Amino acid sequence: MKGISISILVICLGGAMVVRSQPHTRQPKFITFDAPGAGNGAGQGTYPFGIIDGGATAGYYVDASYVYHGFLRTPNGQITEIDAPGAGQSAGQGTLVYGMNAALEVVGQFVDANNVLHGFLREQDGRFSEIDAPEAGTEAGQGTLGANITAAGLISGQYTDEAGNGHGFVLARNGEYTEFTPPHAGGGSDVSVGAFYGMNSQGDFTGGVADSNGVWHGWLRSPHGDLTEFDAPGAGTANGEGTFADGVNQTGEVVGYFSDSNNVFHAYSRTQRGEMILFDAPGAGSGAGQGTYTQDANAEGTIAGFFVDANSAYHGYLRSAQGGFTTIDAPGAGSGAGLGTLVVGGNDEGTVGGYYIDANGVGHGFVRMP
Repeated sequence: MKGISISILVICLGGAMVVRSQPHTRQPKFITFDAPGAGNGAGQGTYPFGIIDGGATAGYYVDASYVYHGFLRTPNGQITEIDAPGAGQSAGQGTLVYGMNAALEVVGQFVDANNVLHGFLREQDGRFSEIDAPEAGTEAGQGTLGANITAAGLISGQYTDEAGNGHGFVLARNGEYTEFTPPHAGGGSDVSVGAFYGMNSQGDFTGGVADSNGVWHGWLRSPHGDLTEFDAPGAGTANGEGTFADGVNQTGEVVGYFSDSNNVFHAYSRTQRGEMILFDAPGAGSGAGQGTYTQDANAEGTIAGFFVDANSAYHGYLRSAQGGFTTIDAPGAGSGAGLGTLVVGGNDEGTVGGYYIDANGVGHGFVRMP
C-alpha cells in the first residue's frame, strides 16, 4: 500500500514467535506539475489559484514571453489550456483564471492588446462569455475581473471605473447584475475581492476596501445585499495597512490577514457571529512584509495559507479548527528570499493545492494529498 510503512516486531516467548505489525503514520503524497507551454525563466512557470473537492485545480501559467494563459487540471493529470478570445499576446497580457466550480466552469480575466481588463466565463464545453461591468473603464489598467463562480452559476468579481475607483459586483445565471461599493470606500479608493474562495455556495461574498486614507478594511456581503465591514484587532491605521479578507466557507467563517503598524502580517478567522481569532504560524518572521497569510477555510474550519519567515522565504501551512499547525514545504522549493512554498487552498477532503518557487525563481504547481 502506498504511503504506509509497516515495521515488524519479532518477539520470542517460550519458543513461540509472536509477530506484531505496527503501521506508521500515513505520509502525505505530493504531485508536482507544470502546464505545457510554461516558461522556465525567473517569474515564469505555473501558478494554481485554488483546488475543489475531487482534486481539480485551476490557475494560470506564464510562458517564455511573459504572456499569461489560464489552465484547468483534472485529478487524472490532464491539463487544458485556456485562452480567452480577445486576449493580448504581449508581455503582461493574456488570460488568468481565478475561480472554478464543481462543473469545471471557470472565471477570470483577460488583458487585451490595449491592456484593458475584461472578465470571462468559460463553460465546461469550452464556450466563452465575456463579462464587462456596465460602468467599467476602458483605459489601460481599467476594466473587469471575474473572481468566483458557484455551482448555481453566481459569479462575483470587481471592476475599476473610468475614474480609477474600485467596485464589486455579482452576476446571476439569468443575467441579473448587481454592483456595490462598501461604505468605507473613499474617492480614488480600491476594492478587492476574495478570488476562488471569496464566495460560498449560499452567496456570501468577502473582500477588502481601502478608504480615502489608504487604510484597508474587510467586508462581508450577504446574499441579500447586506454589507458588514470589520477590522481585525491590532490592524495598522496608516496608508497601506489594515485588514484584508480572502475567503468565506460554508458556515460563514471569513479568513484573512492584517498588517500591523510595523507592516508585519498576522492571520485571523472571523465567525459568523463576528468573533475573531488571531494567529501566527510557528516560524513566521516578524519583519516588515513577513508574517502569516491566509487563503481559505474548508467546511470543517481547517485554514490553508502560507507564511513568510525571517529570511523572507515562503512556507505553506494548514491550521486545524483546534489550532494545530502543519507546515508544508514542497519538494524542490527554493529556500531563499522570495522563494519557497505557497498553499493557495484546500478542499473538504484534505487535499491541498498551491505552487512552489524553485531556486531559479520559476513557479511549479503541486497537489498534496493526505
